Amino acid sequence: MKGISYSRYGGPDVLEFGEVRDPKVGPDSVLVKVRAAAVNPVDWKCREGYLDGILDAVFPVVPGWDVAGVVVQPGPSVAEYAVGDEVVGYVREDFLSRGTFAEYVAAPVRTLARKPGNLTWEEAAGLPLAGLTAYQVLTKALRVRRGETVLVHAAAGGVGSIAVQLARHIGARVIGTASEANHDFVRSLGGEPVTYGDGLAERVRGLAPEGVDAAFDTVGGETLKVSAQLLAPEGRLVSIADGDVVGYGGRYSFVRPDTEDLTRLAELAEQGVVSVHVSETFPLERAADAYRLNQEGSTRGKIVVTVDWDDDGA
Repeated sequence: MKGISYSRYGGPDVLEFGEVRDPKVGPDSVLVKVRAAAVNPVDWKCREGYLDGILDAVFPVVPGWDVAGVVVQPGPSVAEYAVGDEVVGYVREDFLSRGTFAEYVAAPVRTLARKPGNLTWEEAAGLPLAGLTAYQVLTKALRVRRGETVLVHAAAGGVGSIAVQLARHIGARVIGTASEANHDFVRSLGGEPVTYGDGLAERVRGLAPEGVDAAFDTVGGETLKVSAQLLAPEGRLVSIADGDVVGYGGRYSFVRPDTEDLTRLAELAEQGVVSVHVSETFPLERAADAYRLNQEGSTRGKIVVTVDWDDDGA
């Protein structure tokens, strides 16, 4: 099959388009015909070797964890899905090798849920990792409640934009950092935008003089430090970007595949509670360009890679 792969750590130039090995379908997996796969910052961090301390790389590596596609072969012990079922998945294993930037991927059923019927393939592909990250941080790590004030960083990005929508659905007030160009977008999601950078603490205090009840850090570094300073006396802090959060009394969170959580997200998408903004799409053979754009770090919503098929996708 055709796919994207890399045989050593490095920048986007190590990505190659061509023939890659066909996936083997294990007892608890299904073979998914890929229609779209979303790019995430963790993808290029894996490619550059930043996660080598926790994830073995079995080269050549097919990158990518997000997928939307069609089941074409269930494994022998799989009863949850049949041929033709449309699914989405955060297809992460505990090693790097068999990713989603290819024509097919073998996906463990624990990583999948049924695709929301009202989302396009591209939108659906952008839901799993970003959506699960936002959902698990807000509901399990921060335990956000109705009436609280939540600070969400990079509120126009893939994770942040979904976090704003989910927090508003819970009934929280959301203050979201974003560039001036993305303020109207954040407002459309239900958030109150503030410009990040110098003076951020003063701008947030202007909106929440007594501090925020919960802060969701997606950036790390100085942003994490400022977030800790903005907490109310009993405020909670979670970061998905910087392990130093523990030193500020907060918690580090790494998203995990969870069928129940992903199914709940899909339901919220079908109800119109959660939407996925796709800023740009690239064909599979141009995945390296998609990575370059994502690595610039200023994307609104998601960047998605698509696989073209001549048939109807079944």
